[in-house]
Amino acid sequence: MNGIFSPEEITRYHADGFLIRRGLFSAEEIERLGSTARADHALDQAAVARDDGEGNKVRLSLWNHPGEGIYGMVARCRRVVDSVEQLIGGEVYHYHSKMILKDARTGGAWAWHQDYGYWYQNGVLFPDLCSVMIAVDAATRENGCLEVLKGSHRMGRINHVLSGDQAGADRERVAEAEKRLEKVYCGMEPGDAIFFHANTLHGSGPNHSENPRWAMICCYNAASNDPYKDSHHPRYTPLAKVDDSAVLGASGTGVEFADLARADRSASALAEA
Repeated sequence: MNGIFSPEEITRYHADGFLIRRGLFSAEEIERLGSTARADHALDQAAVARDDGEGNKVRLSLWNHPGEGIYGMVARCRRVVDSVEQLIGGEVYHYHSKMILKDARTGGAWAWHQDYGYWYQNGVLFPDLCSVMIAVDAATRENGCLEVLKGSHRMGRINHVLSGDQAGADRERVAEAEKRLEKVYCGMEPGDAIFFHANTLHGSGPNHSENPRWAMICCYNAASNDPYKDSHHPRYTPLAKVDDSAVLGASGTGVEFADLARADRSASALAEA
């Protein structure tokens, strides 16, 4: 199977629940992605704010189908999709992507959570999903980089409850997990990426710095894990991969943003980042 990971890295992913790959995208590619996103009026208008329970907010925009623009080329390029298929162990499809807009000084925290804590409600039987967070801006502890609990995916799905506008994993269970598992602060430079399992506990702190922390997250589901019912994310849709060169060859955005304000009326849609 093609992909960027060695057998040793795949073994580590299954042990730790995540892998960081430095420089997955070049400086030119990530500058193209970032400048397109920051100039994307539709992305800005579609963004909804998630209150973290402390009065701070993080904005995000989400789309279900990758499209033909630069967002889609990033999500469909072989270096990403082939590598996710290495980790999942077979064909995957695009479950959705989103842009996380953690703005300077005002960007709030993300509660500890598992992605499968939400996606379970969508008729997804198994946690055979993987997310790829791509750093558009440098991510540091000061501006609220991603934090993960190493090996926490082996705990299985944890119950999630609301905190502010976000659904977080059961706090008592997270507190006990923090005593036993290593917390990793995933500092990243633009173009770095982290691949993580759907049951890996992750969150992030607020952004008190002068620097934004934008990131794009591409989420994939195993084709064999096709949901048994319809939801606000797609059932199995064959994914047309593109060559890596398509990222720099892309123009425009080419996606239809989801109406997250409407989706928020369903508890299963809350806080998916």
